[in-house]
Amino acid sequence: MTDDQLDEDFDVEEPVAASEDAPQYGVGPFSIREVAIAGVWLVAFVVSFFSINVGRFESVWTSAILWILAIAVPTVAVFLLALRRLSPQGIRRVGSLGIDQFASVAFSVAALVWLQLIWETVEFAIETGAWARTWVIWVEAVLMLAGVVLTVFAPVIPVLCEDFRGRPEVPAHRSARPIRPVSPRPARAPRASEGDAPDISAFAPAPVAPSPYAASDAANPAESVTDTSAFAPAHSRDTFERVEEPSSTVEPAAEPARQQAFWALVPEERDVVDEIGIPVFRIGPTAWALVIEDRGEAFVVRHEDGRIGYLHDVSDVTRG
Repeated sequence: MTDDQLDEDFDVEEPVAASEDAPQYGVGPFSIREVAIAGVWLVAFVVSFFSINVGRFESVWTSAILWILAIAVPTVAVFLLALRRLSPQGIRRVGSLGIDQFASVAFSVAALVWLQLIWETVEFAIETGAWARTWVIWVEAVLMLAGVVLTVFAPVIPVLCEDFRGRPEVPAHRSARPIRPVSPRPARAPRASEGDAPDISAFAPAPVAPSPYAASDAANPAESVTDTSAFAPAHSRDTFERVEEPSSTVEPAAEPARQQAFWALVPEERDVVDEIGIPVFRIGPTAWALVIEDRGEAFVVRHEDGRIGYLHDVSDVTRG
């Protein structure tokens, strides 16, 4: 019996080496983690309509604005997670937070709200011996803690971390970038007060008496002009002449070098993405692409219809 027949009989399969670039499988367009988050939210949303008090009916939706942090904010986070898969060009961040970051904050805040209700209930039961709230607060707290595990701690859990592997690196939002260093403000020189100003009236020049020849000088201005260049020192005239001569060694400042656009040809089909990593268009080996800026690790590429994106894989690119 040959080796091929043995493989067919025992259904021998070659092991596949796992890598970060391996395809990720899920349920439809959603990953396993996203489906689990949706399931946790759905159960919590249904349970939130039950009463949280024992004596009278009062759900979280009728308790003033408690519903906003307890269930509404996680609901918005789940809908944004679904919208990100179904419409990649839709809402991609909430302020400076990404969708996953916003979901982590939403479930963390909701878990704290339900734990606060549990704390108040247990404290009231210890003081009075009466149990004031129903099982709803316990179920909601467990579900929201499960949401925290699926969002905050997902990158370090072996099964859930696959949802974060292989994501392209994109420039961060300006509110999420490292802070700028703060320089110390320069010290100001102390101002002298009016009382500290020195009295220089004793050193003021005495008034000059009018000249008796002033009238005659004014009548004949041409005769009053005297050539004093003969009485001036020689080095003073030379110095004055040297100062007025224009310097011939001054060179104009060089203009800063400008980045020139160029044509680029990639060896295979590659994605050109926007600032957060969503593909905008593709370029391939069949047509040249216009690169308007070379940033070293990435190219800024302009499409024929005017769209602009970033090409992060710049290896083996032919410049035209």
